[in-house]
Amino acid sequence: MTESHTTARDLAALVIPQQGHLQETDDPWEPYQLVDPTGQVVEPVAAYFRELQGASSPATTIRSYGNDLLRWFRFLWAIDIPWDRATRTDARDFARWLQTADKPARVHWRSKGNSEPADDVPLPAPRSGRAEPGSPNSVTGKRRPGRKYAASTRAHCETVVRIFYDFHLESGSGPIMNPFPLHRSRKSVRAHAHRNPMQEQGNERQGRYRPKVPKQLPRRIPDEKFNEIFAGLKSNRDRALLAFWVSTGARSEELLTSLHRDADPGQQLIGVIRKGSREYQQLPASADAFVWLRLYQEESRRAGAPHGRRDSLWWTLRRPWRPLNYSAARAMFNRANELIGANWTLHDLRHTAAYRMAQDPAISLTDVQWVLGHAKLTTTQIYLSPSRDEVIENVIAHHARQARKLTEPAPAPPPPPGPGYNPASLDILFGRP
Repeated sequence: MTESHTTARDLAALVIPQQGHLQETDDPWEPYQLVDPTGQVVEPVAAYFRELQGASSPATTIRSYGNDLLRWFRFLWAIDIPWDRATRTDARDFARWLQTADKPARVHWRSKGNSEPADDVPLPAPRSGRAEPGSPNSVTGKRRPGRKYAASTRAHCETVVRIFYDFHLESGSGPIMNPFPLHRSRKSVRAHAHRNPMQEQGNERQGRYRPKVPKQLPRRIPDEKFNEIFAGLKSNRDRALLAFWVSTGARSEELLTSLHRDADPGQQLIGVIRKGSREYQQLPASADAFVWLRLYQEESRRAGAPHGRRDSLWWTLRRPWRPLNYSAARAMFNRANELIGANWTLHDLRHTAAYRMAQDPAISLTDVQWVLGHAKLTTTQIYLSPSRDEVIENVIAHHARQARKLTEPAPAPPPPPGPGYNPASLDILFGRP
């Protein structure tokens, strides 16, 4: 048994170097590889990636899982423990480290070269005049990214690493015990066992070191703020993108998969590849979106951008022509956000479209479910709940009414009826309570 298993590990003095990396390949059979500090592919992770691909997981899922596993393997490399010798003590310390460690600083793409990755560097202090990391935005109310790992990031990481060890445990290629155990209260629960209906049903596969993630309602962009963002856009391409996102409810990366042949202005439809099922689906869009699209297509055709039926619908604005990717689209939206001091995301456009459709009494909730591509109707029902802005507006109006009650004089009682009139009959006649 190593020293780290018998004595308390000094996590405060532990430094996690930024060694190893997750690299994208051009091989469709192996879209991502986890590479160790010596430049060798980590084979246990490669085997797990093959399992994910066999289970029809898209490349974006493999990339997301790969980043979580890279975080875990960097911790193991720092404490010098092989992945198949990790114990629950190591998993516990990893969970503790994620709670207190600062996130590494992102390296700008212009400064990336062929040099070796630098050590883990904490996020720099904010410049003068800039908001503190983790503080709420004054326009949207959303918190800015903080210096620490968010609870959702830590929860996702714990789940991915635990399932990674479950895979190797089942295949017999890993340790005989998963270092990331299940929660003690769930360990002895029998599958399909009867439960007390008065008790809340929990997740039987919840990990012991998985943090609690607070549930938050999706945020939408108010109409007046959306108009301000739209007015700050610089090109017809960007105006067309936002018009399609906010009218179709498509995910940001789904719309970027559209080709020229997928736009059908006559039927007012645009085709996208769904993120989860990878199925092709045509979505109805607003007429304004196709107007902006037509203006963008004329400009890009005159500029020389590819415009064949099988070519991408969205291109960069300058040569060399490249299909617009998610990172570039997000940077475009962030620039428009900064003009009004907001921090909404591209996914908030999907939430905005969902709220608009769900609150239209002429559209059924099942129609909204189909447009959004939700597998369960309960996922769509969250858009029936009032948004943060609506709740704030309603409560402020309530306080205003209460203030008027305290300041305005009480209404004078009605004068007594004349002789010979029945008061009860007069109340019915004038509709008085």
